[in-house]
Amino acid sequence: MSELPLATPETQAFVHIKADAVLLDIEGTISPISFVRDTLFPHSRERLEGFVSDNLTSPIIQDILAQAKALAGGSDAVGALLDWQARDVKAPPLKKLQGLIWESGYRSGALRSTIFSDALRAVKRWRSEGLPLYIYSSGSVQAQQLFFEFSVAGDLRPLFSEYFDTDVGPKTEPSSYLRISERIGARPARIAYFSDNPNELDAARSADLQTVHVVKDETPHSPEFPGISDYCQVTVGR
Repeated sequence: MSELPLATPETQAFVHIKADAVLLDIEGTISPISFVRDTLFPHSRERLEGFVSDNLTSPIIQDILAQAKALAGGSDAVGALLDWQARDVKAPPLKKLQGLIWESGYRSGALRSTIFSDALRAVKRWRSEGLPLYIYSSGSVQAQQLFFEFSVAGDLRPLFSEYFDTDVGPKTEPSSYLRISERIGARPARIAYFSDNPNELDAARSADLQTVHVVKDETPHSPEFPGISDYCQVTVGR
């Protein structure tokens, strides 16, 4: 693994990485936290009960409710979903339901996702240079694909080779990153992982991935990881 300089709060170091693949988080990493917190979450919160009620006969909704009831220990499924959403618990059935609600919003034109302009330039450059790009987010794969399909910059799905959610494992467990490494066919040490969350970075580093802390918006600096505040500060190549 290449040695990466650690960032300081005053000056983010210029980071050079040799890698065969790039793995990216979404919220706070390539998109503002505010888009998820102030747009997506309120959109699903205001519509959750009505959406479930309107689609009770759907096998997908019935499966989500069954999963939620089992996960909540047999309590009211809708109540559990509302509680998880209020506390931002990354429960798989909630993430799947949010994805369905957001799909309706995206397709109606009510929602358009945003991406940092420097991140957009970086992923386009890396893709044009032949680097495969992957997404790993706590949001469902469906929600991730919708995010990139209905962005203000157009349909960005062709930039990414595959999407991973918590079905592959929690983002704070090293084993999740090892599973992703196996799935994409790249050695962990040859994967560069970008995230705003130090806990995720710690898990990825424990799995031998190279890590970069993206410090934007409200993200506090962590002295433990190489950090960037602008994607122009990082180069990735084989």
